[in-house]
Amino acid sequence: MTSPNPIARELWIDAAFSARVRRRAVPEPGPGEVLLETEISGISPGTESLVYRGEVPAAVAPLMAAPHQLGSLPYPVSHGYLNVAVVRQGPPELVGRRVFTLGGHRSHLVVPVSACHRLPEDMPSQRALLTGIAEVGLNAVWEAQATLGDRVAVVGAGLVGLSTALLLSGLSPSRLQVVELDAARRAYAAELGLEAVAPGQAAGDNDAVFHTSATESGLSRALEITGDDGALIEMSWYGSNAPSVPLGADFHARRLKVLASQVGEVAGPKRLRRTRKQRLACALSMLDARFDALVTGSSPLEELPGVLDAFAHGADWTRDELLHVVTYRPTDTQGEP
Repeated sequence: MTSPNPIARELWIDAAFSARVRRRAVPEPGPGEVLLETEISGISPGTESLVYRGEVPAAVAPLMAAPHQLGSLPYPVSHGYLNVAVVRQGPPELVGRRVFTLGGHRSHLVVPVSACHRLPEDMPSQRALLTGIAEVGLNAVWEAQATLGDRVAVVGAGLVGLSTALLLSGLSPSRLQVVELDAARRAYAAELGLEAVAPGQAAGDNDAVFHTSATESGLSRALEITGDDGALIEMSWYGSNAPSVPLGADFHARRLKVLASQVGEVAGPKRLRRTRKQRLACALSMLDARFDALVTGSSPLEELPGVLDAFAHGADWTRDELLHVVTYRPTDTQGEP
């Protein structure tokens, strides 16, 4: 540890639109566990804004819990699932090593040894934060059973959409389009080497369409450009919102399929052959230098309550953000636990 009496700092959502940083004694690991000291964590804007606004339906709150969260949804809860940390206590082969876990915004956390994914020595920590986002995309690709030569589209050029598109590009599709309403986001996708088009210019007859925009208009357009007998993979989480789905037009007449891709379970086509740990390790191995461009900003943990509020309210500066990194100053030894 960096000091004899360190204090842990944790981001907690106490109520809808109300978050603060709490302090407490550093937790102690038990048998089969490790103590991690966080280097950086990352904000998944869509999911974490929904949690911050208190829009998690009670019926699915236990199912939508982050793997290592403290408290319970909807609140009070210490949420988040993108964390790169250094192992401070645990097996000798892990102590001092950087690992990715599905941990949240906490300076120190205790997780099972099995939850740690050791990072390659040459992988930047900020890139490694995207492991949890790439896992979402990987699960959706598995669910769609997309393959070589397919015609595919991703609707929505946010963090999840662009990560999914980068993964899909490795399948050598015959056509891959990112469909995005915002011109600046289309330009950003183009800089990543992806073909980006406005909704009205999107090609139809796609084998699979991945919807990530969390909007009714995006969902409607995604159904329109899905080919006959094709599949729309719904990757958006709407929480307590209830979007209108146009099932009276293309859906029945063209025998379309809508598939869920929530990552609590491995995609159906792979479930008997891949564990969640193997899926996450696979996602980590697929991160290359292109993903570095998805890191767009950073803030210290102490400013995170205000940052979350800005994301939840759609503040102007957040519109250009993809992965927002949370930084941690040296371990605090002052203040009350």
